[in-house]
Amino acid sequence: MSLCGDFQATASRHPDAPALRRAGGGGERTWRQYANDVERLAGGLAGCGVRAGDTVALMLRNRPEFNLLDAAAMHLGAAPWSIYNTASPEQITDVVGRAQSNVLITEHDFIERASAGVAGLGVEYLLDVETIDEVLPPAPAGFDFDTVWRSVSDADLLTIIWTSGTTGRSKGVELTHGGMRALLSALTDVSGVARSGGRCMSYLPTAHSADRLVGLYWPMMLGAETTCVADGAQVLAALPEVRPTIWGSVPRVWEKLRTALMARGILDPATMSDQARALVLADLGLDAAAWVYCGAAPIPAQTLDFFLALGLPLCEVWGMSETGGLLTVNPIGGQRVGTVGPPMRDVELRIADDGEVFARGPNVMRGYRNDPERTAEAIDRDGWLHTGDIGRLDDQGYLTIVDRKKEIIINTAGKNMSPVAIENALKSAGPLIGQACVIGDARPYISALLVLDPEARLPADEAALNAAVDAEVRAANARLSHVEQVRRWTLLRDEWLPDGDELTPTMKLKRKPIAAKYASQIQALYEPHTERLGSA
Repeated sequence: MSLCGDFQATASRHPDAPALRRAGGGGERTWRQYANDVERLAGGLAGCGVRAGDTVALMLRNRPEFNLLDAAAMHLGAAPWSIYNTASPEQITDVVGRAQSNVLITEHDFIERASAGVAGLGVEYLLDVETIDEVLPPAPAGFDFDTVWRSVSDADLLTIIWTSGTTGRSKGVELTHGGMRALLSALTDVSGVARSGGRCMSYLPTAHSADRLVGLYWPMMLGAETTCVADGAQVLAALPEVRPTIWGSVPRVWEKLRTALMARGILDPATMSDQARALVLADLGLDAAAWVYCGAAPIPAQTLDFFLALGLPLCEVWGMSETGGLLTVNPIGGQRVGTVGPPMRDVELRIADDGEVFARGPNVMRGYRNDPERTAEAIDRDGWLHTGDIGRLDDQGYLTIVDRKKEIIINTAGKNMSPVAIENALKSAGPLIGQACVIGDARPYISALLVLDPEARLPADEAALNAAVDAEVRAANARLSHVEQVRRWTLLRDEWLPDGDELTPTMKLKRKPIAAKYASQIQALYEPHTERLGSA
């Protein structure tokens, strides 16, 4: 069995149910049409020489054609994988070369970068998705689609996910059909979603495991409709149109949504009537949501409490690319704020002597692409994946993540601190602080780089703004231990954007690049003669 079998079974059971569409309209397909397009495109890819065991590179926005082409390559026993749309030619050269892809399908406005990236790699087919039906060759003589997809097994490579490279050169995570199917089966059970139908959204980068999980693979098992949002910045605007039954995002999006609601005067949903809360959810487009989640980074407790009080079944989850995206899920009705939930079915967790979380289960990657050395560093002889996260398990098996092992701050007095805990306190202290990066490793005290939330209502003048930010810093400090408190801070005026200098595509901090880019500002925070707002 494989995901190909799941796809075909769904298309057979629900041929006339909606399967794909674009936000705003267009690209609509039923499951029958989806399956027919996949068969046609698979024949064309086979005509390009794609065979079982090959890889196919995709550099596409979130659009129905992505789902079609990815599924078509998968049905050939090949491993389709995605390049971040913001990748430079040098980055494209690196990942395409290591993936050993002979076919790259992209969009017209990415062609120039893609062409420069694959120059000299021997890539035979660089195709524009806009003309894909015109340029794909016919299927080879004797091509038997049914025989080909039925030969794909759970042991076969499904895709490659390239890690974001926050700790160095990116690694190619190899995920199998069987590992993904085990994850999706366990997720369906713990989420309690209907096993037939539903509505999902694809808006995160298709190169990220979260979008493949919810926007591509899970709908194949559930028979859900996927709406593709080409511009992720427009996802909140698209919610009322889609009214998803399954939806989730990273903490920053939930924080922005909470800030927007608070600006409308919705400060404490717990004090609202059921009817008022229902109207707010309908206005957001989340009134049909059966399961909503938050992952990729810790969400501040105040933000999670806010949406639970609003009536959303918001569940914090935890995982990593190396596990297909998930390892733990807070169950609906059993959420424990501050934890990422217990392990999913068939997943084992244990805490090492130094606090690192080890994980083992069927969804763990088979290894890093052509990198046995780093694979051996990540997965030990007993099959335990060393996650790099520091955590603790409570007596009910719920996991709390403290921080990344490599990001723990140790100050000059030898005190260990979690930068994420301090940053979450800052971001949840009020509406103004949108991003925070704390500094303090090998330093005498904690300082912070702060960025304003672009959707917050700002005070009228500079002095009032600085005073208001300082008040939020002091409010955050009141919830922190003395050693964790921010003694000095500086306010940066440029917004930090996904996949920019400071953030990964899923809005995790790039700490080393931040330290290099803002070295002078950081140094100033530790000069004794410098006076700063917020200094103690």
